[in-house]
This record gives sequence, C-alpha cells and structure tokens, in this order.
Amino acid sequence: MKQTPLYQAHVDAGARMVEFAGYEMPVQYPMGVKKEHLWVRENAGLFDVSHMGQVILSGENVKAELESILPVDVQGLAENTQRYGFFTNANGGIQDDLMFANWGDRIFMVVNAACKDQDIPYMQTKLATSKVEPITDRALLALQGPKAREVAGRMLPALATMTFMQTAVVEWNGCELWVSCSGYTGEDGYEISVPADQAEAFAASLLAQEEVEWIGLGARDSLRLEAGLCLYGHDLDETTSPVEGSLTWAIQKVRRQGGEREGGFVGADVILGQFAEGVSRKRVGFVVDGKAPVREGVEIVTADGEVVGNVTSGGFAPSLERPIVMGYVQSAYLDTALFASLRGKLIPLESAKLPFVPARFYRG
Repeated sequence: MKQTPLYQAHVDAGARMVEFAGYEMPVQYPMGVKKEHLWVRENAGLFDVSHMGQVILSGENVKAELESILPVDVQGLAENTQRYGFFTNANGGIQDDLMFANWGDRIFMVVNAACKDQDIPYMQTKLATSKVEPITDRALLALQGPKAREVAGRMLPALATMTFMQTAVVEWNGCELWVSCSGYTGEDGYEISVPADQAEAFAASLLAQEEVEWIGLGARDSLRLEAGLCLYGHDLDETTSPVEGSLTWAIQKVRRQGGEREGGFVGADVILGQFAEGVSRKRVGFVVDGKAPVREGVEIVTADGEVVGNVTSGGFAPSLERPIVMGYVQSAYLDTALFASLRGKLIPLESAKLPFVPARFYRG
C-alpha cells in the first residue's frame, strides 16, 4: 500500500490505519468516530486527503478543450475561484467527480484517489493541445469546521476573508500553499495543498491550536453523508447520470439546451435529453425510523414489498442522533410510503430534503 507524507504523523497520533484507494489511511483516532464527527461540527477538524489526485492543466485552449469532457462552464469561471464538475461517458454516466480552479493561464484540479490513475491518462488523450501534469510532490490537507476560519486566520491572515469557492496562493515558512475555501463536510473551511516535505510541520502548526484535532475517514464519511454529498463509486458511478444523481445544479445554463455553448461534451445527447424528458430514477434522502442503521445495498421497497430502489450510502448521523440514508428510487414512487427491507423487516423511511444538516459555507 502507498503512504501519504503524513503517514507517520497519523501513527504517532494513535490512528487506526486501513486500506483506502490503495493507500494506508487513518479511519479513526483514539477520540473515536462519533466524537471526531461532533468535534468538526463544533470546532475544527484536520483531515489528510493527500491520496487525492492533484493535477495542473495548461495550454492556450485548455478551458475550451476541458469543456469537451466536462458538462460545466469552464470558460466562464472567474479567476481565483473553483467549481464542482464531473467527467461523463457516452451513455451520460459519471466517470468521476472533481473540483477545478481557474488560475488564469492554468487549471488546478483535484480528482478522486480511486480514479486518478484513469483520469490523468484520459485527460492526456482528450485534451489534444493541452499539458496535463500530475502533481506528486505535494500533500493535501482539509481544515473543516466553524472554528476553521479563526484558526487559519491566525496562521495565514489572507485566509480569514476568503469566501466559499475562492482560491488563493499564500506563503507559509517560505513555501507556497495552494488554498481553496471548500471542503467535504458541509462546514466552512479550506483545502490546502502543501509541499510534501513541509506537510508534517504545517499539520503540527495547525494541531498546536486548541480548536484543532485530527479526523479520520470514518467521520469524514458520516459528515459528508449529513451534508448530502456524494461518494464516487457509491452514490455516483458510470451507470448514473448527473440528472439521476440530482446534480443538475452543477450543469450551468450556458451548457444546457439553448445555452451559448450548449452540449459539445461527452454524453451530451443523453444528459440534455434527460433534462427535457426526465429520468426513471432519482437520488434522494431519507431519515430512518428507529435506531438501526441502514447500510449501502439495502433494498428500498413499497408497503407490499415491491423493490423500487436501493440505498447507496447509509449510517448513523451523530448530529441528528438517528440513522439516515441516500439512495436511488424509481421516480414514479417518490411520493409513496417507502421502507428499507432489513433482514426481513420493513423499516419506515421518511423522505428528507438534502442536505440533512444545513451547510455553513462562508459566503461573506
């Protein structure tokens, strides 16, 4: 298994390490998953996400070329801001979801760890005149929570005024940090790319502040589920379109039917057709009646046992003190009483608007 530049720091902190996307990653620390989760909702949590793929794209036509494989507005993105996007296939399915930032003459992109080995060659093939440069000498940290801004502002004053989806390049101890005001928890915070040889020192400086604790993959998963955010390979995959995944908000009007740069991306005919005609299933959220957690793979059924969907993410929500799930349900049954079929029992599901816990992104 691969290790991130912060592997030893996790071991020293007492983390329980597990395999994730080919890396040895911390799933939890001595505090435990539930306390870590609540710490992020109340304070500031530090996550090692160095396993993600960092990539810089450059070239005279890079933004136009990127729009041939991303169904989102790349050319209209303001400088020093970032946007959510996804690669789509010919059937309208999602190959990976990602974040990308406009750095003027370059694009900085972060892709999922499990997909980076396919994403980078894919871009190198599809972006005919552009340079695709994987960044392998940097770590990536996420600082998340209501006190993240206060913590970051003490160390790096420029971060205190950043708003959601802004990006900046700042200096710390003589090294360059690439910062975005974003994250995967629904909380205010930052993702910070730091040179690998400075990662331990930078993390230690953050952890020296009383509001900050290491947080593992276990709490990261429950936090993103409460925030209604998708996990690639679970809630999204190559058989799921952005319309089915309830991600239509991420496809700007300029790329839709009648827009200035309508279509022109892989799978456009399918995806734009779904905008017009609808889809047979949708990603939705439910609160579970009772205390029994309902996990991925559980069938969603009607009162008479007809299978009309399945759970793609599920677990206990510490912030709500009850189980929640996301999954796909046939559109015709979205207004029907539905149940999770759990070991022969029908567990009532209460339809819930996503996100389950309101986002607290800082918009100024």
